[in-house]
Amino acid sequence: MLTFYYAPGTCALATHLALEYAGTPYEAVRLNFKEQQQRSPEYLRINPKGRVPALVTPQGVLTETPALLQYIAQTQPEAKLAPLDDPFQLAKMNAFNSYLCSTVHVAHAHGARGYRWTDDPQAIESMKKKVPQTMADSFELIETQMFEGPWVLGERFSTSDLYLYTLTRWLQGDQVDVQRFPKVAEHLARMDAQPQVQKVLAAQRA
Repeated sequence: MLTFYYAPGTCALATHLALEYAGTPYEAVRLNFKEQQQRSPEYLRINPKGRVPALVTPQGVLTETPALLQYIAQTQPEAKLAPLDDPFQLAKMNAFNSYLCSTVHVAHAHGARGYRWTDDPQAIESMKKKVPQTMADSFELIETQMFEGPWVLGERFSTSDLYLYTLTRWLQGDQVDVQRFPKVAEHLARMDAQPQVQKVLAAQRA
């Protein structure tokens, strides 16, 4: 049994979706960020980074979304969440996921968590103002250069679709109209209609 730690509204949604799509047994444990549960001694023993997601496996604890997505895809190959039979396509999937993790997520975080990078209030405000532009620039690149359609990798569904869906949901809060990116907007609507997505979103709202 896997134990999955998450908080609603975070990037942990991608891993939550992967677990549901994979059909593997897991226990989902919600952390309350308002009560700083991610900084509690109990959770820091699981993930010293004090962030989500974290996945407790029989071999140990894994963190970081790209790693968790890869782990789920490889341990549940029958779910076909990754092109495990094609090294080039697998590398493309991981490159896309790495871009979301290292660039898009960081751009979004400048809006609410500028304190991670500076203590200067003016610098924090400047970062907040930049978020709509940096997020739009990132999604423009995804729309025109990185998204093959109908899924990220073309005809093959993968963890990249779960991850892209998760971060696309942040655009509205970042003051970016997703309709500026027709392929991404269509992807968002198609993912919204998936029964696995509806189930996980309902569980996170409960």
